[in-house]
Amino acid sequence: MEIIDPAPQLDAPHHASLVAIGDSFTEGMSDLLPDGGYRGWADVLAERLAGRTPGFRYANLAVRGKLIGQIVEEQVAPAAALGADVITLVGGLNDTLRPKCDMGRVRGLLEQAVETLAPACKQLVLMRSPGREGPVLERFRPRMEELFQHVEDLAARHGAAVVDLYGARALGDQRLWDVDRLHLTAEGHRRVAEAVWQTLGYGAEDDWRAVLPAAVPPPWLARRVADARFARRHLAPWIGRRLTGRSSGDGRTGAHVDPVTGRAFWVTPADATAPGPVQGWRRVEPDAV
Repeated sequence: MEIIDPAPQLDAPHHASLVAIGDSFTEGMSDLLPDGGYRGWADVLAERLAGRTPGFRYANLAVRGKLIGQIVEEQVAPAAALGADVITLVGGLNDTLRPKCDMGRVRGLLEQAVETLAPACKQLVLMRSPGREGPVLERFRPRMEELFQHVEDLAARHGAAVVDLYGARALGDQRLWDVDRLHLTAEGHRRVAEAVWQTLGYGAEDDWRAVLPAAVPPPWLARRVADARFARRHLAPWIGRRLTGRSSGDGRTGAHVDPVTGRAFWVTPADATAPGPVQGWRRVEPDAV
């Protein structure tokens, strides 16, 4: 089959900077790197944007476990101050998974965040988060869909773009979710990056909505063993944190937040002359740009 090199887009978008804020979904769990860190969809997206734009800058302020109130208090103002071309905001889903959730408060805080961020960037990106198939989703589905409808309403009022991951059947496939059943695999994160890439106006590189090939379900006993392992390693600690008021993000800062000063900073490709994928990032202070 002949491979045709696509002609350059004459009206291709141009984004020279990206800031990502939110919780574990944006931090990148569970797209684990060999050094113990996480990559995630935001990092994948940043690498792709950097390949098109010399001098590209990126900051990921997201921290696992954060509720929407914490995102507003800790991440929104620093993100707005960076003055990025694109800001992505994904938050509120952790709130909907709490036994006691004031959806009116969640909606108000999300609106506060959008009102601050939309004027501070060229393009604000919101999301309807993906939902894994299973009984947990069914229990919390009404809250989630109320949140996602509010996301749509806010986007319409403030000119934000919405990436509808929730409506993509492929992302509900359990094979795209880690063993903790809360976070996407590397392939899941790659698909989210492609979805945001296309939403920003770039040409599709693949079909992120493509359904995975059918697979033979594992035997009943194997499923029960997996359920027991999940309950012991992931569900019990999660419930314990809820009961004691702790969070997996306690004491953590975003990847691009200085833990000493609390200031957000940019990173840019370490070698701007190297062709191909970004091999590493170096820190750049905002006031030095």
